Amino acid sequence: FGKCNGSTNTCKGFQATFLSRAIDEVNKMLQWKGEGEEEGARCKIYLGYTSNMISCGLRDVIRFLTEHKMVDVIVTTGGGIEEDFIKCLAPTFMGEFHLPGAALRDKGLNRIGNLLIPNDNYCKFEDWVMPILDKMLEEQKKEGTHWTPSRIINRLGKEINNPESVYYWAWKNDIPVFCPAITDGSLGDMLYFHSYHNPGLVVDLVDDIREINNSSVYAKHTGIIICGGGVIKHHICNANLMRNGADYAVYINTAEEFDGSDAGARPDEAVSWGKIRQDATSVKIHSDFTLVFPLIVAETFAKLPGQKRP
Repeated sequence: FGKCNGSTNTCKGFQATFLSRAIDEVNKMLQWKGEGEEEGARCKIYLGYTSNMISCGLRDVIRFLTEHKMVDVIVTTGGGIEEDFIKCLAPTFMGEFHLPGAALRDKGLNRIGNLLIPNDNYCKFEDWVMPILDKMLEEQKKEGTHWTPSRIINRLGKEINNPESVYYWAWKNDIPVFCPAITDGSLGDMLYFHSYHNPGLVVDLVDDIREINNSSVYAKHTGIIICGGGVIKHHICNANLMRNGADYAVYINTAEEFDGSDAGARPDEAVSWGKIRQDATSVKIHSDFTLVFPLIVAETFAKLPGQKRP
């Protein structure tokens, strides 16, 4: 496979061209090393993904990256958090895209594409997470603990104590995980229920925006890898605006730009905003990320000696 990709291979076209360029771009992120006053610095890599990447089999690929400290900052959606923990508590099943919604509803099954998640999985999640929220509220009252979305995710990663979890490894390896839309999903439902069951828990979004923006401001070099679009894409790009743009960028999604959507915007639009640097060789692959992201990881991160970043 490696012989078919990389900048030296010119006998390909269409999206295979951009797959090869994306592999080169990620390898540039991994190979950059600071010199002079920046000696010892490495490129700070931001990984963003939507919840369906956790729901599908790519959760294992992301877990590999967090387990081996391959990325420095993660941004995802509310579903991208809760589905990881739910998978530790109960299985997801394979279905079909065309299964009728009314029949699934009668059977207590929720469809994500061609995947099926029983209602009972969310009940198990509620049973697991509510006592943790109780503890967090107690710590807030007694110890003055200041909760942000990233600190909640860090705490849940510790509490799950399961090496199958992406966020267990993020907690263990001190990789910050930001989720600006943390209330948009089952975890948000739990926070809503908890606000009546045991009111008072406060979650500070402003502290997290300071943290992610500062992570960019003080970085010597940055690279962004974004699978999907919407809030996760813009959150990472906007953080890099604070340093006049990312040095490297790879987008993977199927959206087009004709409707002005954030997901459809090519990297060049981000250049106009100062979110990607003008001299960057950024790449967008128009593809389902479940197909190409594992190939990119196999040709970049997974090839590092000892599976460790320099």
